[in-house]
Amino acid sequence: MELILKEDVINLGYKDDIVKVKDGYGRNYLIPTGKAIIATESAKKVLAENLKQRAHKLAKIKADAEELAKKFEGVALTIATKVSATGAVYGSVGAIQIAEELAKLGLEVDRKIIAVESAKEIGSYTATVRLHKEVSVKVPYTVVAEAE
Repeated sequence: MELILKEDVINLGYKDDIVKVKDGYGRNYLIPTGKAIIATESAKKVLAENLKQRAHKLAKIKADAEELAKKFEGVALTIATKVSATGAVYGSVGAIQIAEELAKLGLEVDRKIIAVESAKEIGSYTATVRLHKEVSVKVPYTVVAEAE
């Protein structure tokens, strides 16, 4: 089934991409939640015309994302959390904690655009912040034991 995405869907595509998905995924999730529409010939023509008209806006959005990416240069986070005696983290450190730490540095980003492997032990990790479909930034972070 071919669909046109109406918004970004992680691990599938970005807004206005034409993607092929299994019928059930499209019919039961993407279309009912408003994340996609069926890619008919007329819908593809409308999409092409809209993209042509929005080309300059999209270029500005990408330029803004690249400008924001420059602010991430040299950023390294340290996240203090509760750990056991063996060094295992209670729970895990995920996108929410990283978004909060970035906000403290004045870099407001939505936690949904942060891709991170769950940190379940003390150590160094890397998170990826997807600012635009062509612009992403790697942010190193270290998980340390919280001072008691």
